Amino acid sequence: MTIIQIIYWLELAGVAVFAITGALEASRRQMDVVGFVLIATFTGIGGGTVRDVITGATPVFWIRDPAWIITCIGAAVFTYFTAHLVERRYVALIWLDALGLSLFGVTGAAIGLNLGVSPLVAIILGMITATFGGMVRDVVCNEIPLILRPEIYISCALLGASIYVLGTAILELPRGPVAIIAFFAAFILRASAIKFRLSFPVYKARPGREY
Repeated sequence: MTIIQIIYWLELAGVAVFAITGALEASRRQMDVVGFVLIATFTGIGGGTVRDVITGATPVFWIRDPAWIITCIGAAVFTYFTAHLVERRYVALIWLDALGLSLFGVTGAAIGLNLGVSPLVAIILGMITATFGGMVRDVVCNEIPLILRPEIYISCALLGASIYVLGTAILELPRGPVAIIAFFAAFILRASAIKFRLSFPVYKARPGREY
């Protein structure tokens, strides 16, 4: 199996995971099956769509290959019939989101490099791929996006994408092992942030000066 094929299947797995998080959010909002499919699809393909539009890789990936939409629909229908078995659906959503975030941070950067962009742009594409779908899910469902909450979030995608780009594009190490290391680094950071409520110091406003 080539690295392109590996990235394809990892990206597909990420779409499935993110689609399930969208469907879980739909279940919390007590939507019908059409709502499940809609939110799951927004979440699953949102980040990759923005990435492809930015890089000019059109038509975007889910138009070229229907497997992506089929995966979102399948994940939505599966969750529609099984969500009631999960007692703490928001907790499941958060952890699945962490998994998808870590996968997409790496695959988004890898796809960027395959498109011939610079290392810095590849890292940014990894961050966009990892966060935009979840942001759309939260905004559509009237939730505060995870990216805006105190816990470390987008930095996890930044870490995974940076490790992958540094290891493959700059140090020229084997892409498979580097991708695995980058994924686990991103996931461990996000898991730690969830478990221990880790966050960076925030800006604290001070009284302005009168002129």
